[in-house]
Formats: sequence, structure tokens, C-alpha cells
Amino acid sequence: MSQFNNILRLSFRDYSHEWRMSGCFILALSSVLAPMMILFGLKFGIVTTMIVELVENPSNREIKPIGSGRYDDAWIDKLRNRDDVTFIIPRTRALAATIQLKSKSAKRILSTELLATAPGDPLLGGSDRLPKNNFEVILSYSAANKLKVKPGDEIDASLARQFQGKRERVHLPLEVIGVTGPGVISRSVAFVQLELLLASEQFKDGRAVESLGWQGNAGNSGERVYPSFRLYARSIYDVAGLVTELERDGNRVKANVAEISTVQSIDENLSVIYWIIAFVGAIGFAFSLGASLWANVDRKRKDLSVLRLVGFKSGRIVMFPVLQSCYTAVLGWLLAVLVYLAFEFLINTFLAPRLNLDRTLCFLLAEHFMWALAVTIVIAISAAILGGLRAARIQPSDGLRDL
Repeated sequence: MSQFNNILRLSFRDYSHEWRMSGCFILALSSVLAPMMILFGLKFGIVTTMIVELVENPSNREIKPIGSGRYDDAWIDKLRNRDDVTFIIPRTRALAATIQLKSKSAKRILSTELLATAPGDPLLGGSDRLPKNNFEVILSYSAANKLKVKPGDEIDASLARQFQGKRERVHLPLEVIGVTGPGVISRSVAFVQLELLLASEQFKDGRAVESLGWQGNAGNSGERVYPSFRLYARSIYDVAGLVTELERDGNRVKANVAEISTVQSIDENLSVIYWIIAFVGAIGFAFSLGASLWANVDRKRKDLSVLRLVGFKSGRIVMFPVLQSCYTAVLGWLLAVLVYLAFEFLINTFLAPRLNLDRTLCFLLAEHFMWALAVTIVIAISAAILGGLRAARIQPSDGLRDL
């Protein structure tokens, strides 16, 4: 242990004594590492921001059916139980899924689209406040703005139909329990329980809805079949696979597969380019540092032989260039981090606004800096092995010849 402490102290004293040469090693490392960190920061920042925007926008995970189909409860439940599906709920015909809303604070009557909702609805951001009965509703930002209402207000909902030669209209009081964010959905939409959506269709088809007291013909007792559905994949990476399987089963659907594929392609191509540059830079620096340490050992051959003469073992002598290489790795990494942080600030502060971007162009996580340090130390130690092997061959007699 005493020999290790001594070689640690001596290597650092020698490293700091030759500060000009040590500084050149540090600058050489930082000149290779800093550009790679900036490049990776740009790649990670741009691609991550694009992916986050895709993920945060539920419409990018939505798979929409084309036209009208026939989907029963068993088919809906089968998809709901899939690991790559985060949310699915039936939809009725478009003409049946409209309702007229009127508030006391707005003069106009708003024709609004009805959408059924349930726990886990991506459009509602996983909100735990959902309609619990047929008398509660969540409005889209557009609908709430036009009706001039807020959560806690009450609105009047009405449905009209032509039944047995007469035009009929029924009214239903609804409490607004929530309003979506302005960027969630641009249309005027009312989110209600599935039961109310089905009741609306039944009423417009001339059938009775006993739970709401709406008169009409006797309802259908057969199995319920839906013409459409609202489906969201678990992530953007599951969309393509779901679309393929649904189309294989004969379902015509559409999704933002092309946009998602473009982002994935950009990520993959930038990763390949980055790792090629990083590999070439790492190999170049490793050979450069290895050659420098080899020459440094030759230059200090007499000093190292004296260490052998006073009893230092070959293993401890090998540690001399290895420790100095670690000093270079840590200090070079620290300088590269400082250079990167300066350029990150400049890029995000001055370049992003000039490109009319409101997002961060360049950033790295703390774990990225730690990985960079670990890889740098590994490469530095690997390069130092050349000098270490050279130092291990030095004999005590080599120093005596020069005395």
C-alpha cells in the first residue's frame, strides 16, 4: 500500500511539474471530446424533442378506422387486452353523435360532437375526474370558449329527431366537470359516458331510452355492434405494428405512420453518423495518447529505473503512466464539459430563436456526462498500457549506467 501511495504521489508531482506537456494532453483530449459532446447534444436534443412532441400529442398514437365497419364488444375487449393498446372505446355513427348545447352566458346554440370517454383516455391526459353518470360532461377548450362556461357551470343539452311524422326534441341538464387544454383537440367536442352516447343514437333511431325517460319504439335486444371505434396505441413505436395487424384482419385504418417513421429514421441515421465520428475520434486520440506516453516513458527511462532500483515492483512502475493518463482523462473531460456547456448555452439562447424554434436544440442528461467520463477513462487506460508495458521492461541497471 505504501508503494501505491508513493507512486500515486510521484506520478501526480511529475504530472504537475511538467504542466506544459500535461496541458497539451488535456487540450488534445478536450478538442476531441467537446465537439463529440456538442454533436451528441444536438442529436439528442433535436430528436428527443421531436419524439416527445410525437408522444405527448395523442393524435400521433391514434389509429382511425376508414369508413364504417361492424365491431362487437368481444372484438373491442380483445383489443383492449393487448399490451400495445392503451385505450379503445366504441363510437356510434357520426350523425347520431351530435348534440346541441346551450348555456346561460352565450346566445348561440352550439352543435357539438359527442365522444365517449373512460379511464385512461389520452385526450383527457389520464384525468381521474371523468363523467360518472349521464348528467356530467367534459368540454373541449373550443366548445367551452364558445359557450363561455367553466367547470361547475350547468348547460342545457338537447337532441332532435323526426319520429312518426312529428319533430321531437328532448332536453338534458349537464354539469361541466372539466375543460380540456387548448392544444388537445381543436373541434367542439363533449366527452360523456358511453351510455349517453348510445342513448343519443337510440333516440335518433326512434327507439326508447327508459333510463332517461325518452319515448320510442322497443329497443334491440340483440348483440350490440358498433360502426367505429377510438383507438390509441401504447406508444408511437406500437402504431405501425397495430396498423399492420388490423389491416391483415381486413380492417381499413389510417395513422401517422409516415411521420413516426421519419422521426425514427432521423434518429437511426444521426446515431450511425455520430458513432462513426466518435469511433474515429476515439481511435485517433487513443493512438496519439499511447504514442505520447510511450515517448514519455523513453524520456524518463533513467528516473523510472531509479524507482526500480529503490525497490518499486514492475506492477507499480506500470501504474506510473496509467495514473498520468487518468489525470489527463479526468481533466480533459472536465474541460470538455465546460466547453460543451458554454456552446449549449449559446446554441439554445441565440441559435434556436433565430430558427424560430421554441424548443431546446441541444442538451444532455447527467448520465450522458458520466458515460462520457467512463468511456474516456477506459480509452485513456487502454492507451496507457502501451507506455506501461514499456515502463515494465525497464531494469534497475538502466539507471546505473547513467550515474
